[in-house]
Amino acid sequence: MRIAISTGGGDAPGLNAVIRAVVLAAHQRGWQCYGIRRGFGGLLGNDGIMTLNTAAVRGITHLGGTILGTTNRGNPFRWPTAQPDGSMQEVDRSADLVAAFRASGFDALVSIGGDGSLKIAHDLWIQGMPVVGVPKTIDNDVVGTLVTFGFDSAVTTATEAIDKLHTTAESHDRVMVVELMGRDAGWIALNSAVSASADVVLLPEIPFDIVKVCDAIRHREATGRHYSIVVVAEGARPRGGETQLVERRTVGTVDRIGGIGGRVAAAIAERTGKETRSLVLGHLQRGGSPTTFDRLLALRFGAAAVRAIAEATYGVMVAYTPPTISTVPLADVIGRTKHVPLDSDTIQTARDIGISFGD
Repeated sequence: MRIAISTGGGDAPGLNAVIRAVVLAAHQRGWQCYGIRRGFGGLLGNDGIMTLNTAAVRGITHLGGTILGTTNRGNPFRWPTAQPDGSMQEVDRSADLVAAFRASGFDALVSIGGDGSLKIAHDLWIQGMPVVGVPKTIDNDVVGTLVTFGFDSAVTTATEAIDKLHTTAESHDRVMVVELMGRDAGWIALNSAVSASADVVLLPEIPFDIVKVCDAIRHREATGRHYSIVVVAEGARPRGGETQLVERRTVGTVDRIGGIGGRVAAAIAERTGKETRSLVLGHLQRGGSPTTFDRLLALRFGAAAVRAIAEATYGVMVAYTPPTISTVPLADVIGRTKHVPLDSDTIQTARDIGISFGD
């Protein structure tokens, strides 16, 4: 067996742990592994293929990022291609990819990625490529799995940052607004806000009223708490107002969400008169070593992917369904987003301890 491995989309702590587990589990069966560089670019003329033996993955479990490289511009069905006039056009190169996969003698693909990469994996499977998906995203918005690797690490980073904001906010009697990643789901914002004792948290799932946000800040002021911490998910939306802020980028890329933290901070300053500062934590949430939880989950995912290949089970994604790692059809995963349930115990806990959702 010759297994190809790809990592696509944004990076996340734990990618290297998955790669190591796949390689070692395959090695135990006498199989060979190869890494496709830069998403699927290695099969489409960019960067090439690298051999992944036990020596190549030694000591990488604790490393952030991915030794294979990754890209947000790697959709083979919409491949950015330069035209004779110098413009860029999206071209369907999926048939080229499948042909290159077969010409390389690969027997199976382990595709590690988030919702976009899993959709590509499903479409490649439909075209006859034997694929097993591994869910990766710090946003934790992939359905079918309780949690994705990278999420716990991102929450830990965000929580530590909010912890530090408490001291500077209290020293200056300021309102500190921190914008966190998550796209259309509020998992990172909710978990870090509750863990770090924030005062307000704004989620995509709960449209907020800026008046109520300011009321919560004024209430703290009236009770002698002259500073506040406001956590804003990047996809948060005001009630009855405009949709999330989206920045359109060049052809072949996803839209980037951002900017809501600064707007919330400006509105708070204007309405309350409080000195207010905003911080976008950004890609710090993607970087650094994976937590113990993410390392173990990633290793379990990688080993489970090889077991699926051994059983010739393709067109599936490995998933964390406690207490086991199982497989779910990719068709049941794609095109859906796992949002924070409004009746979630964590939301109820936040309300019980006095955190405002601006609603």
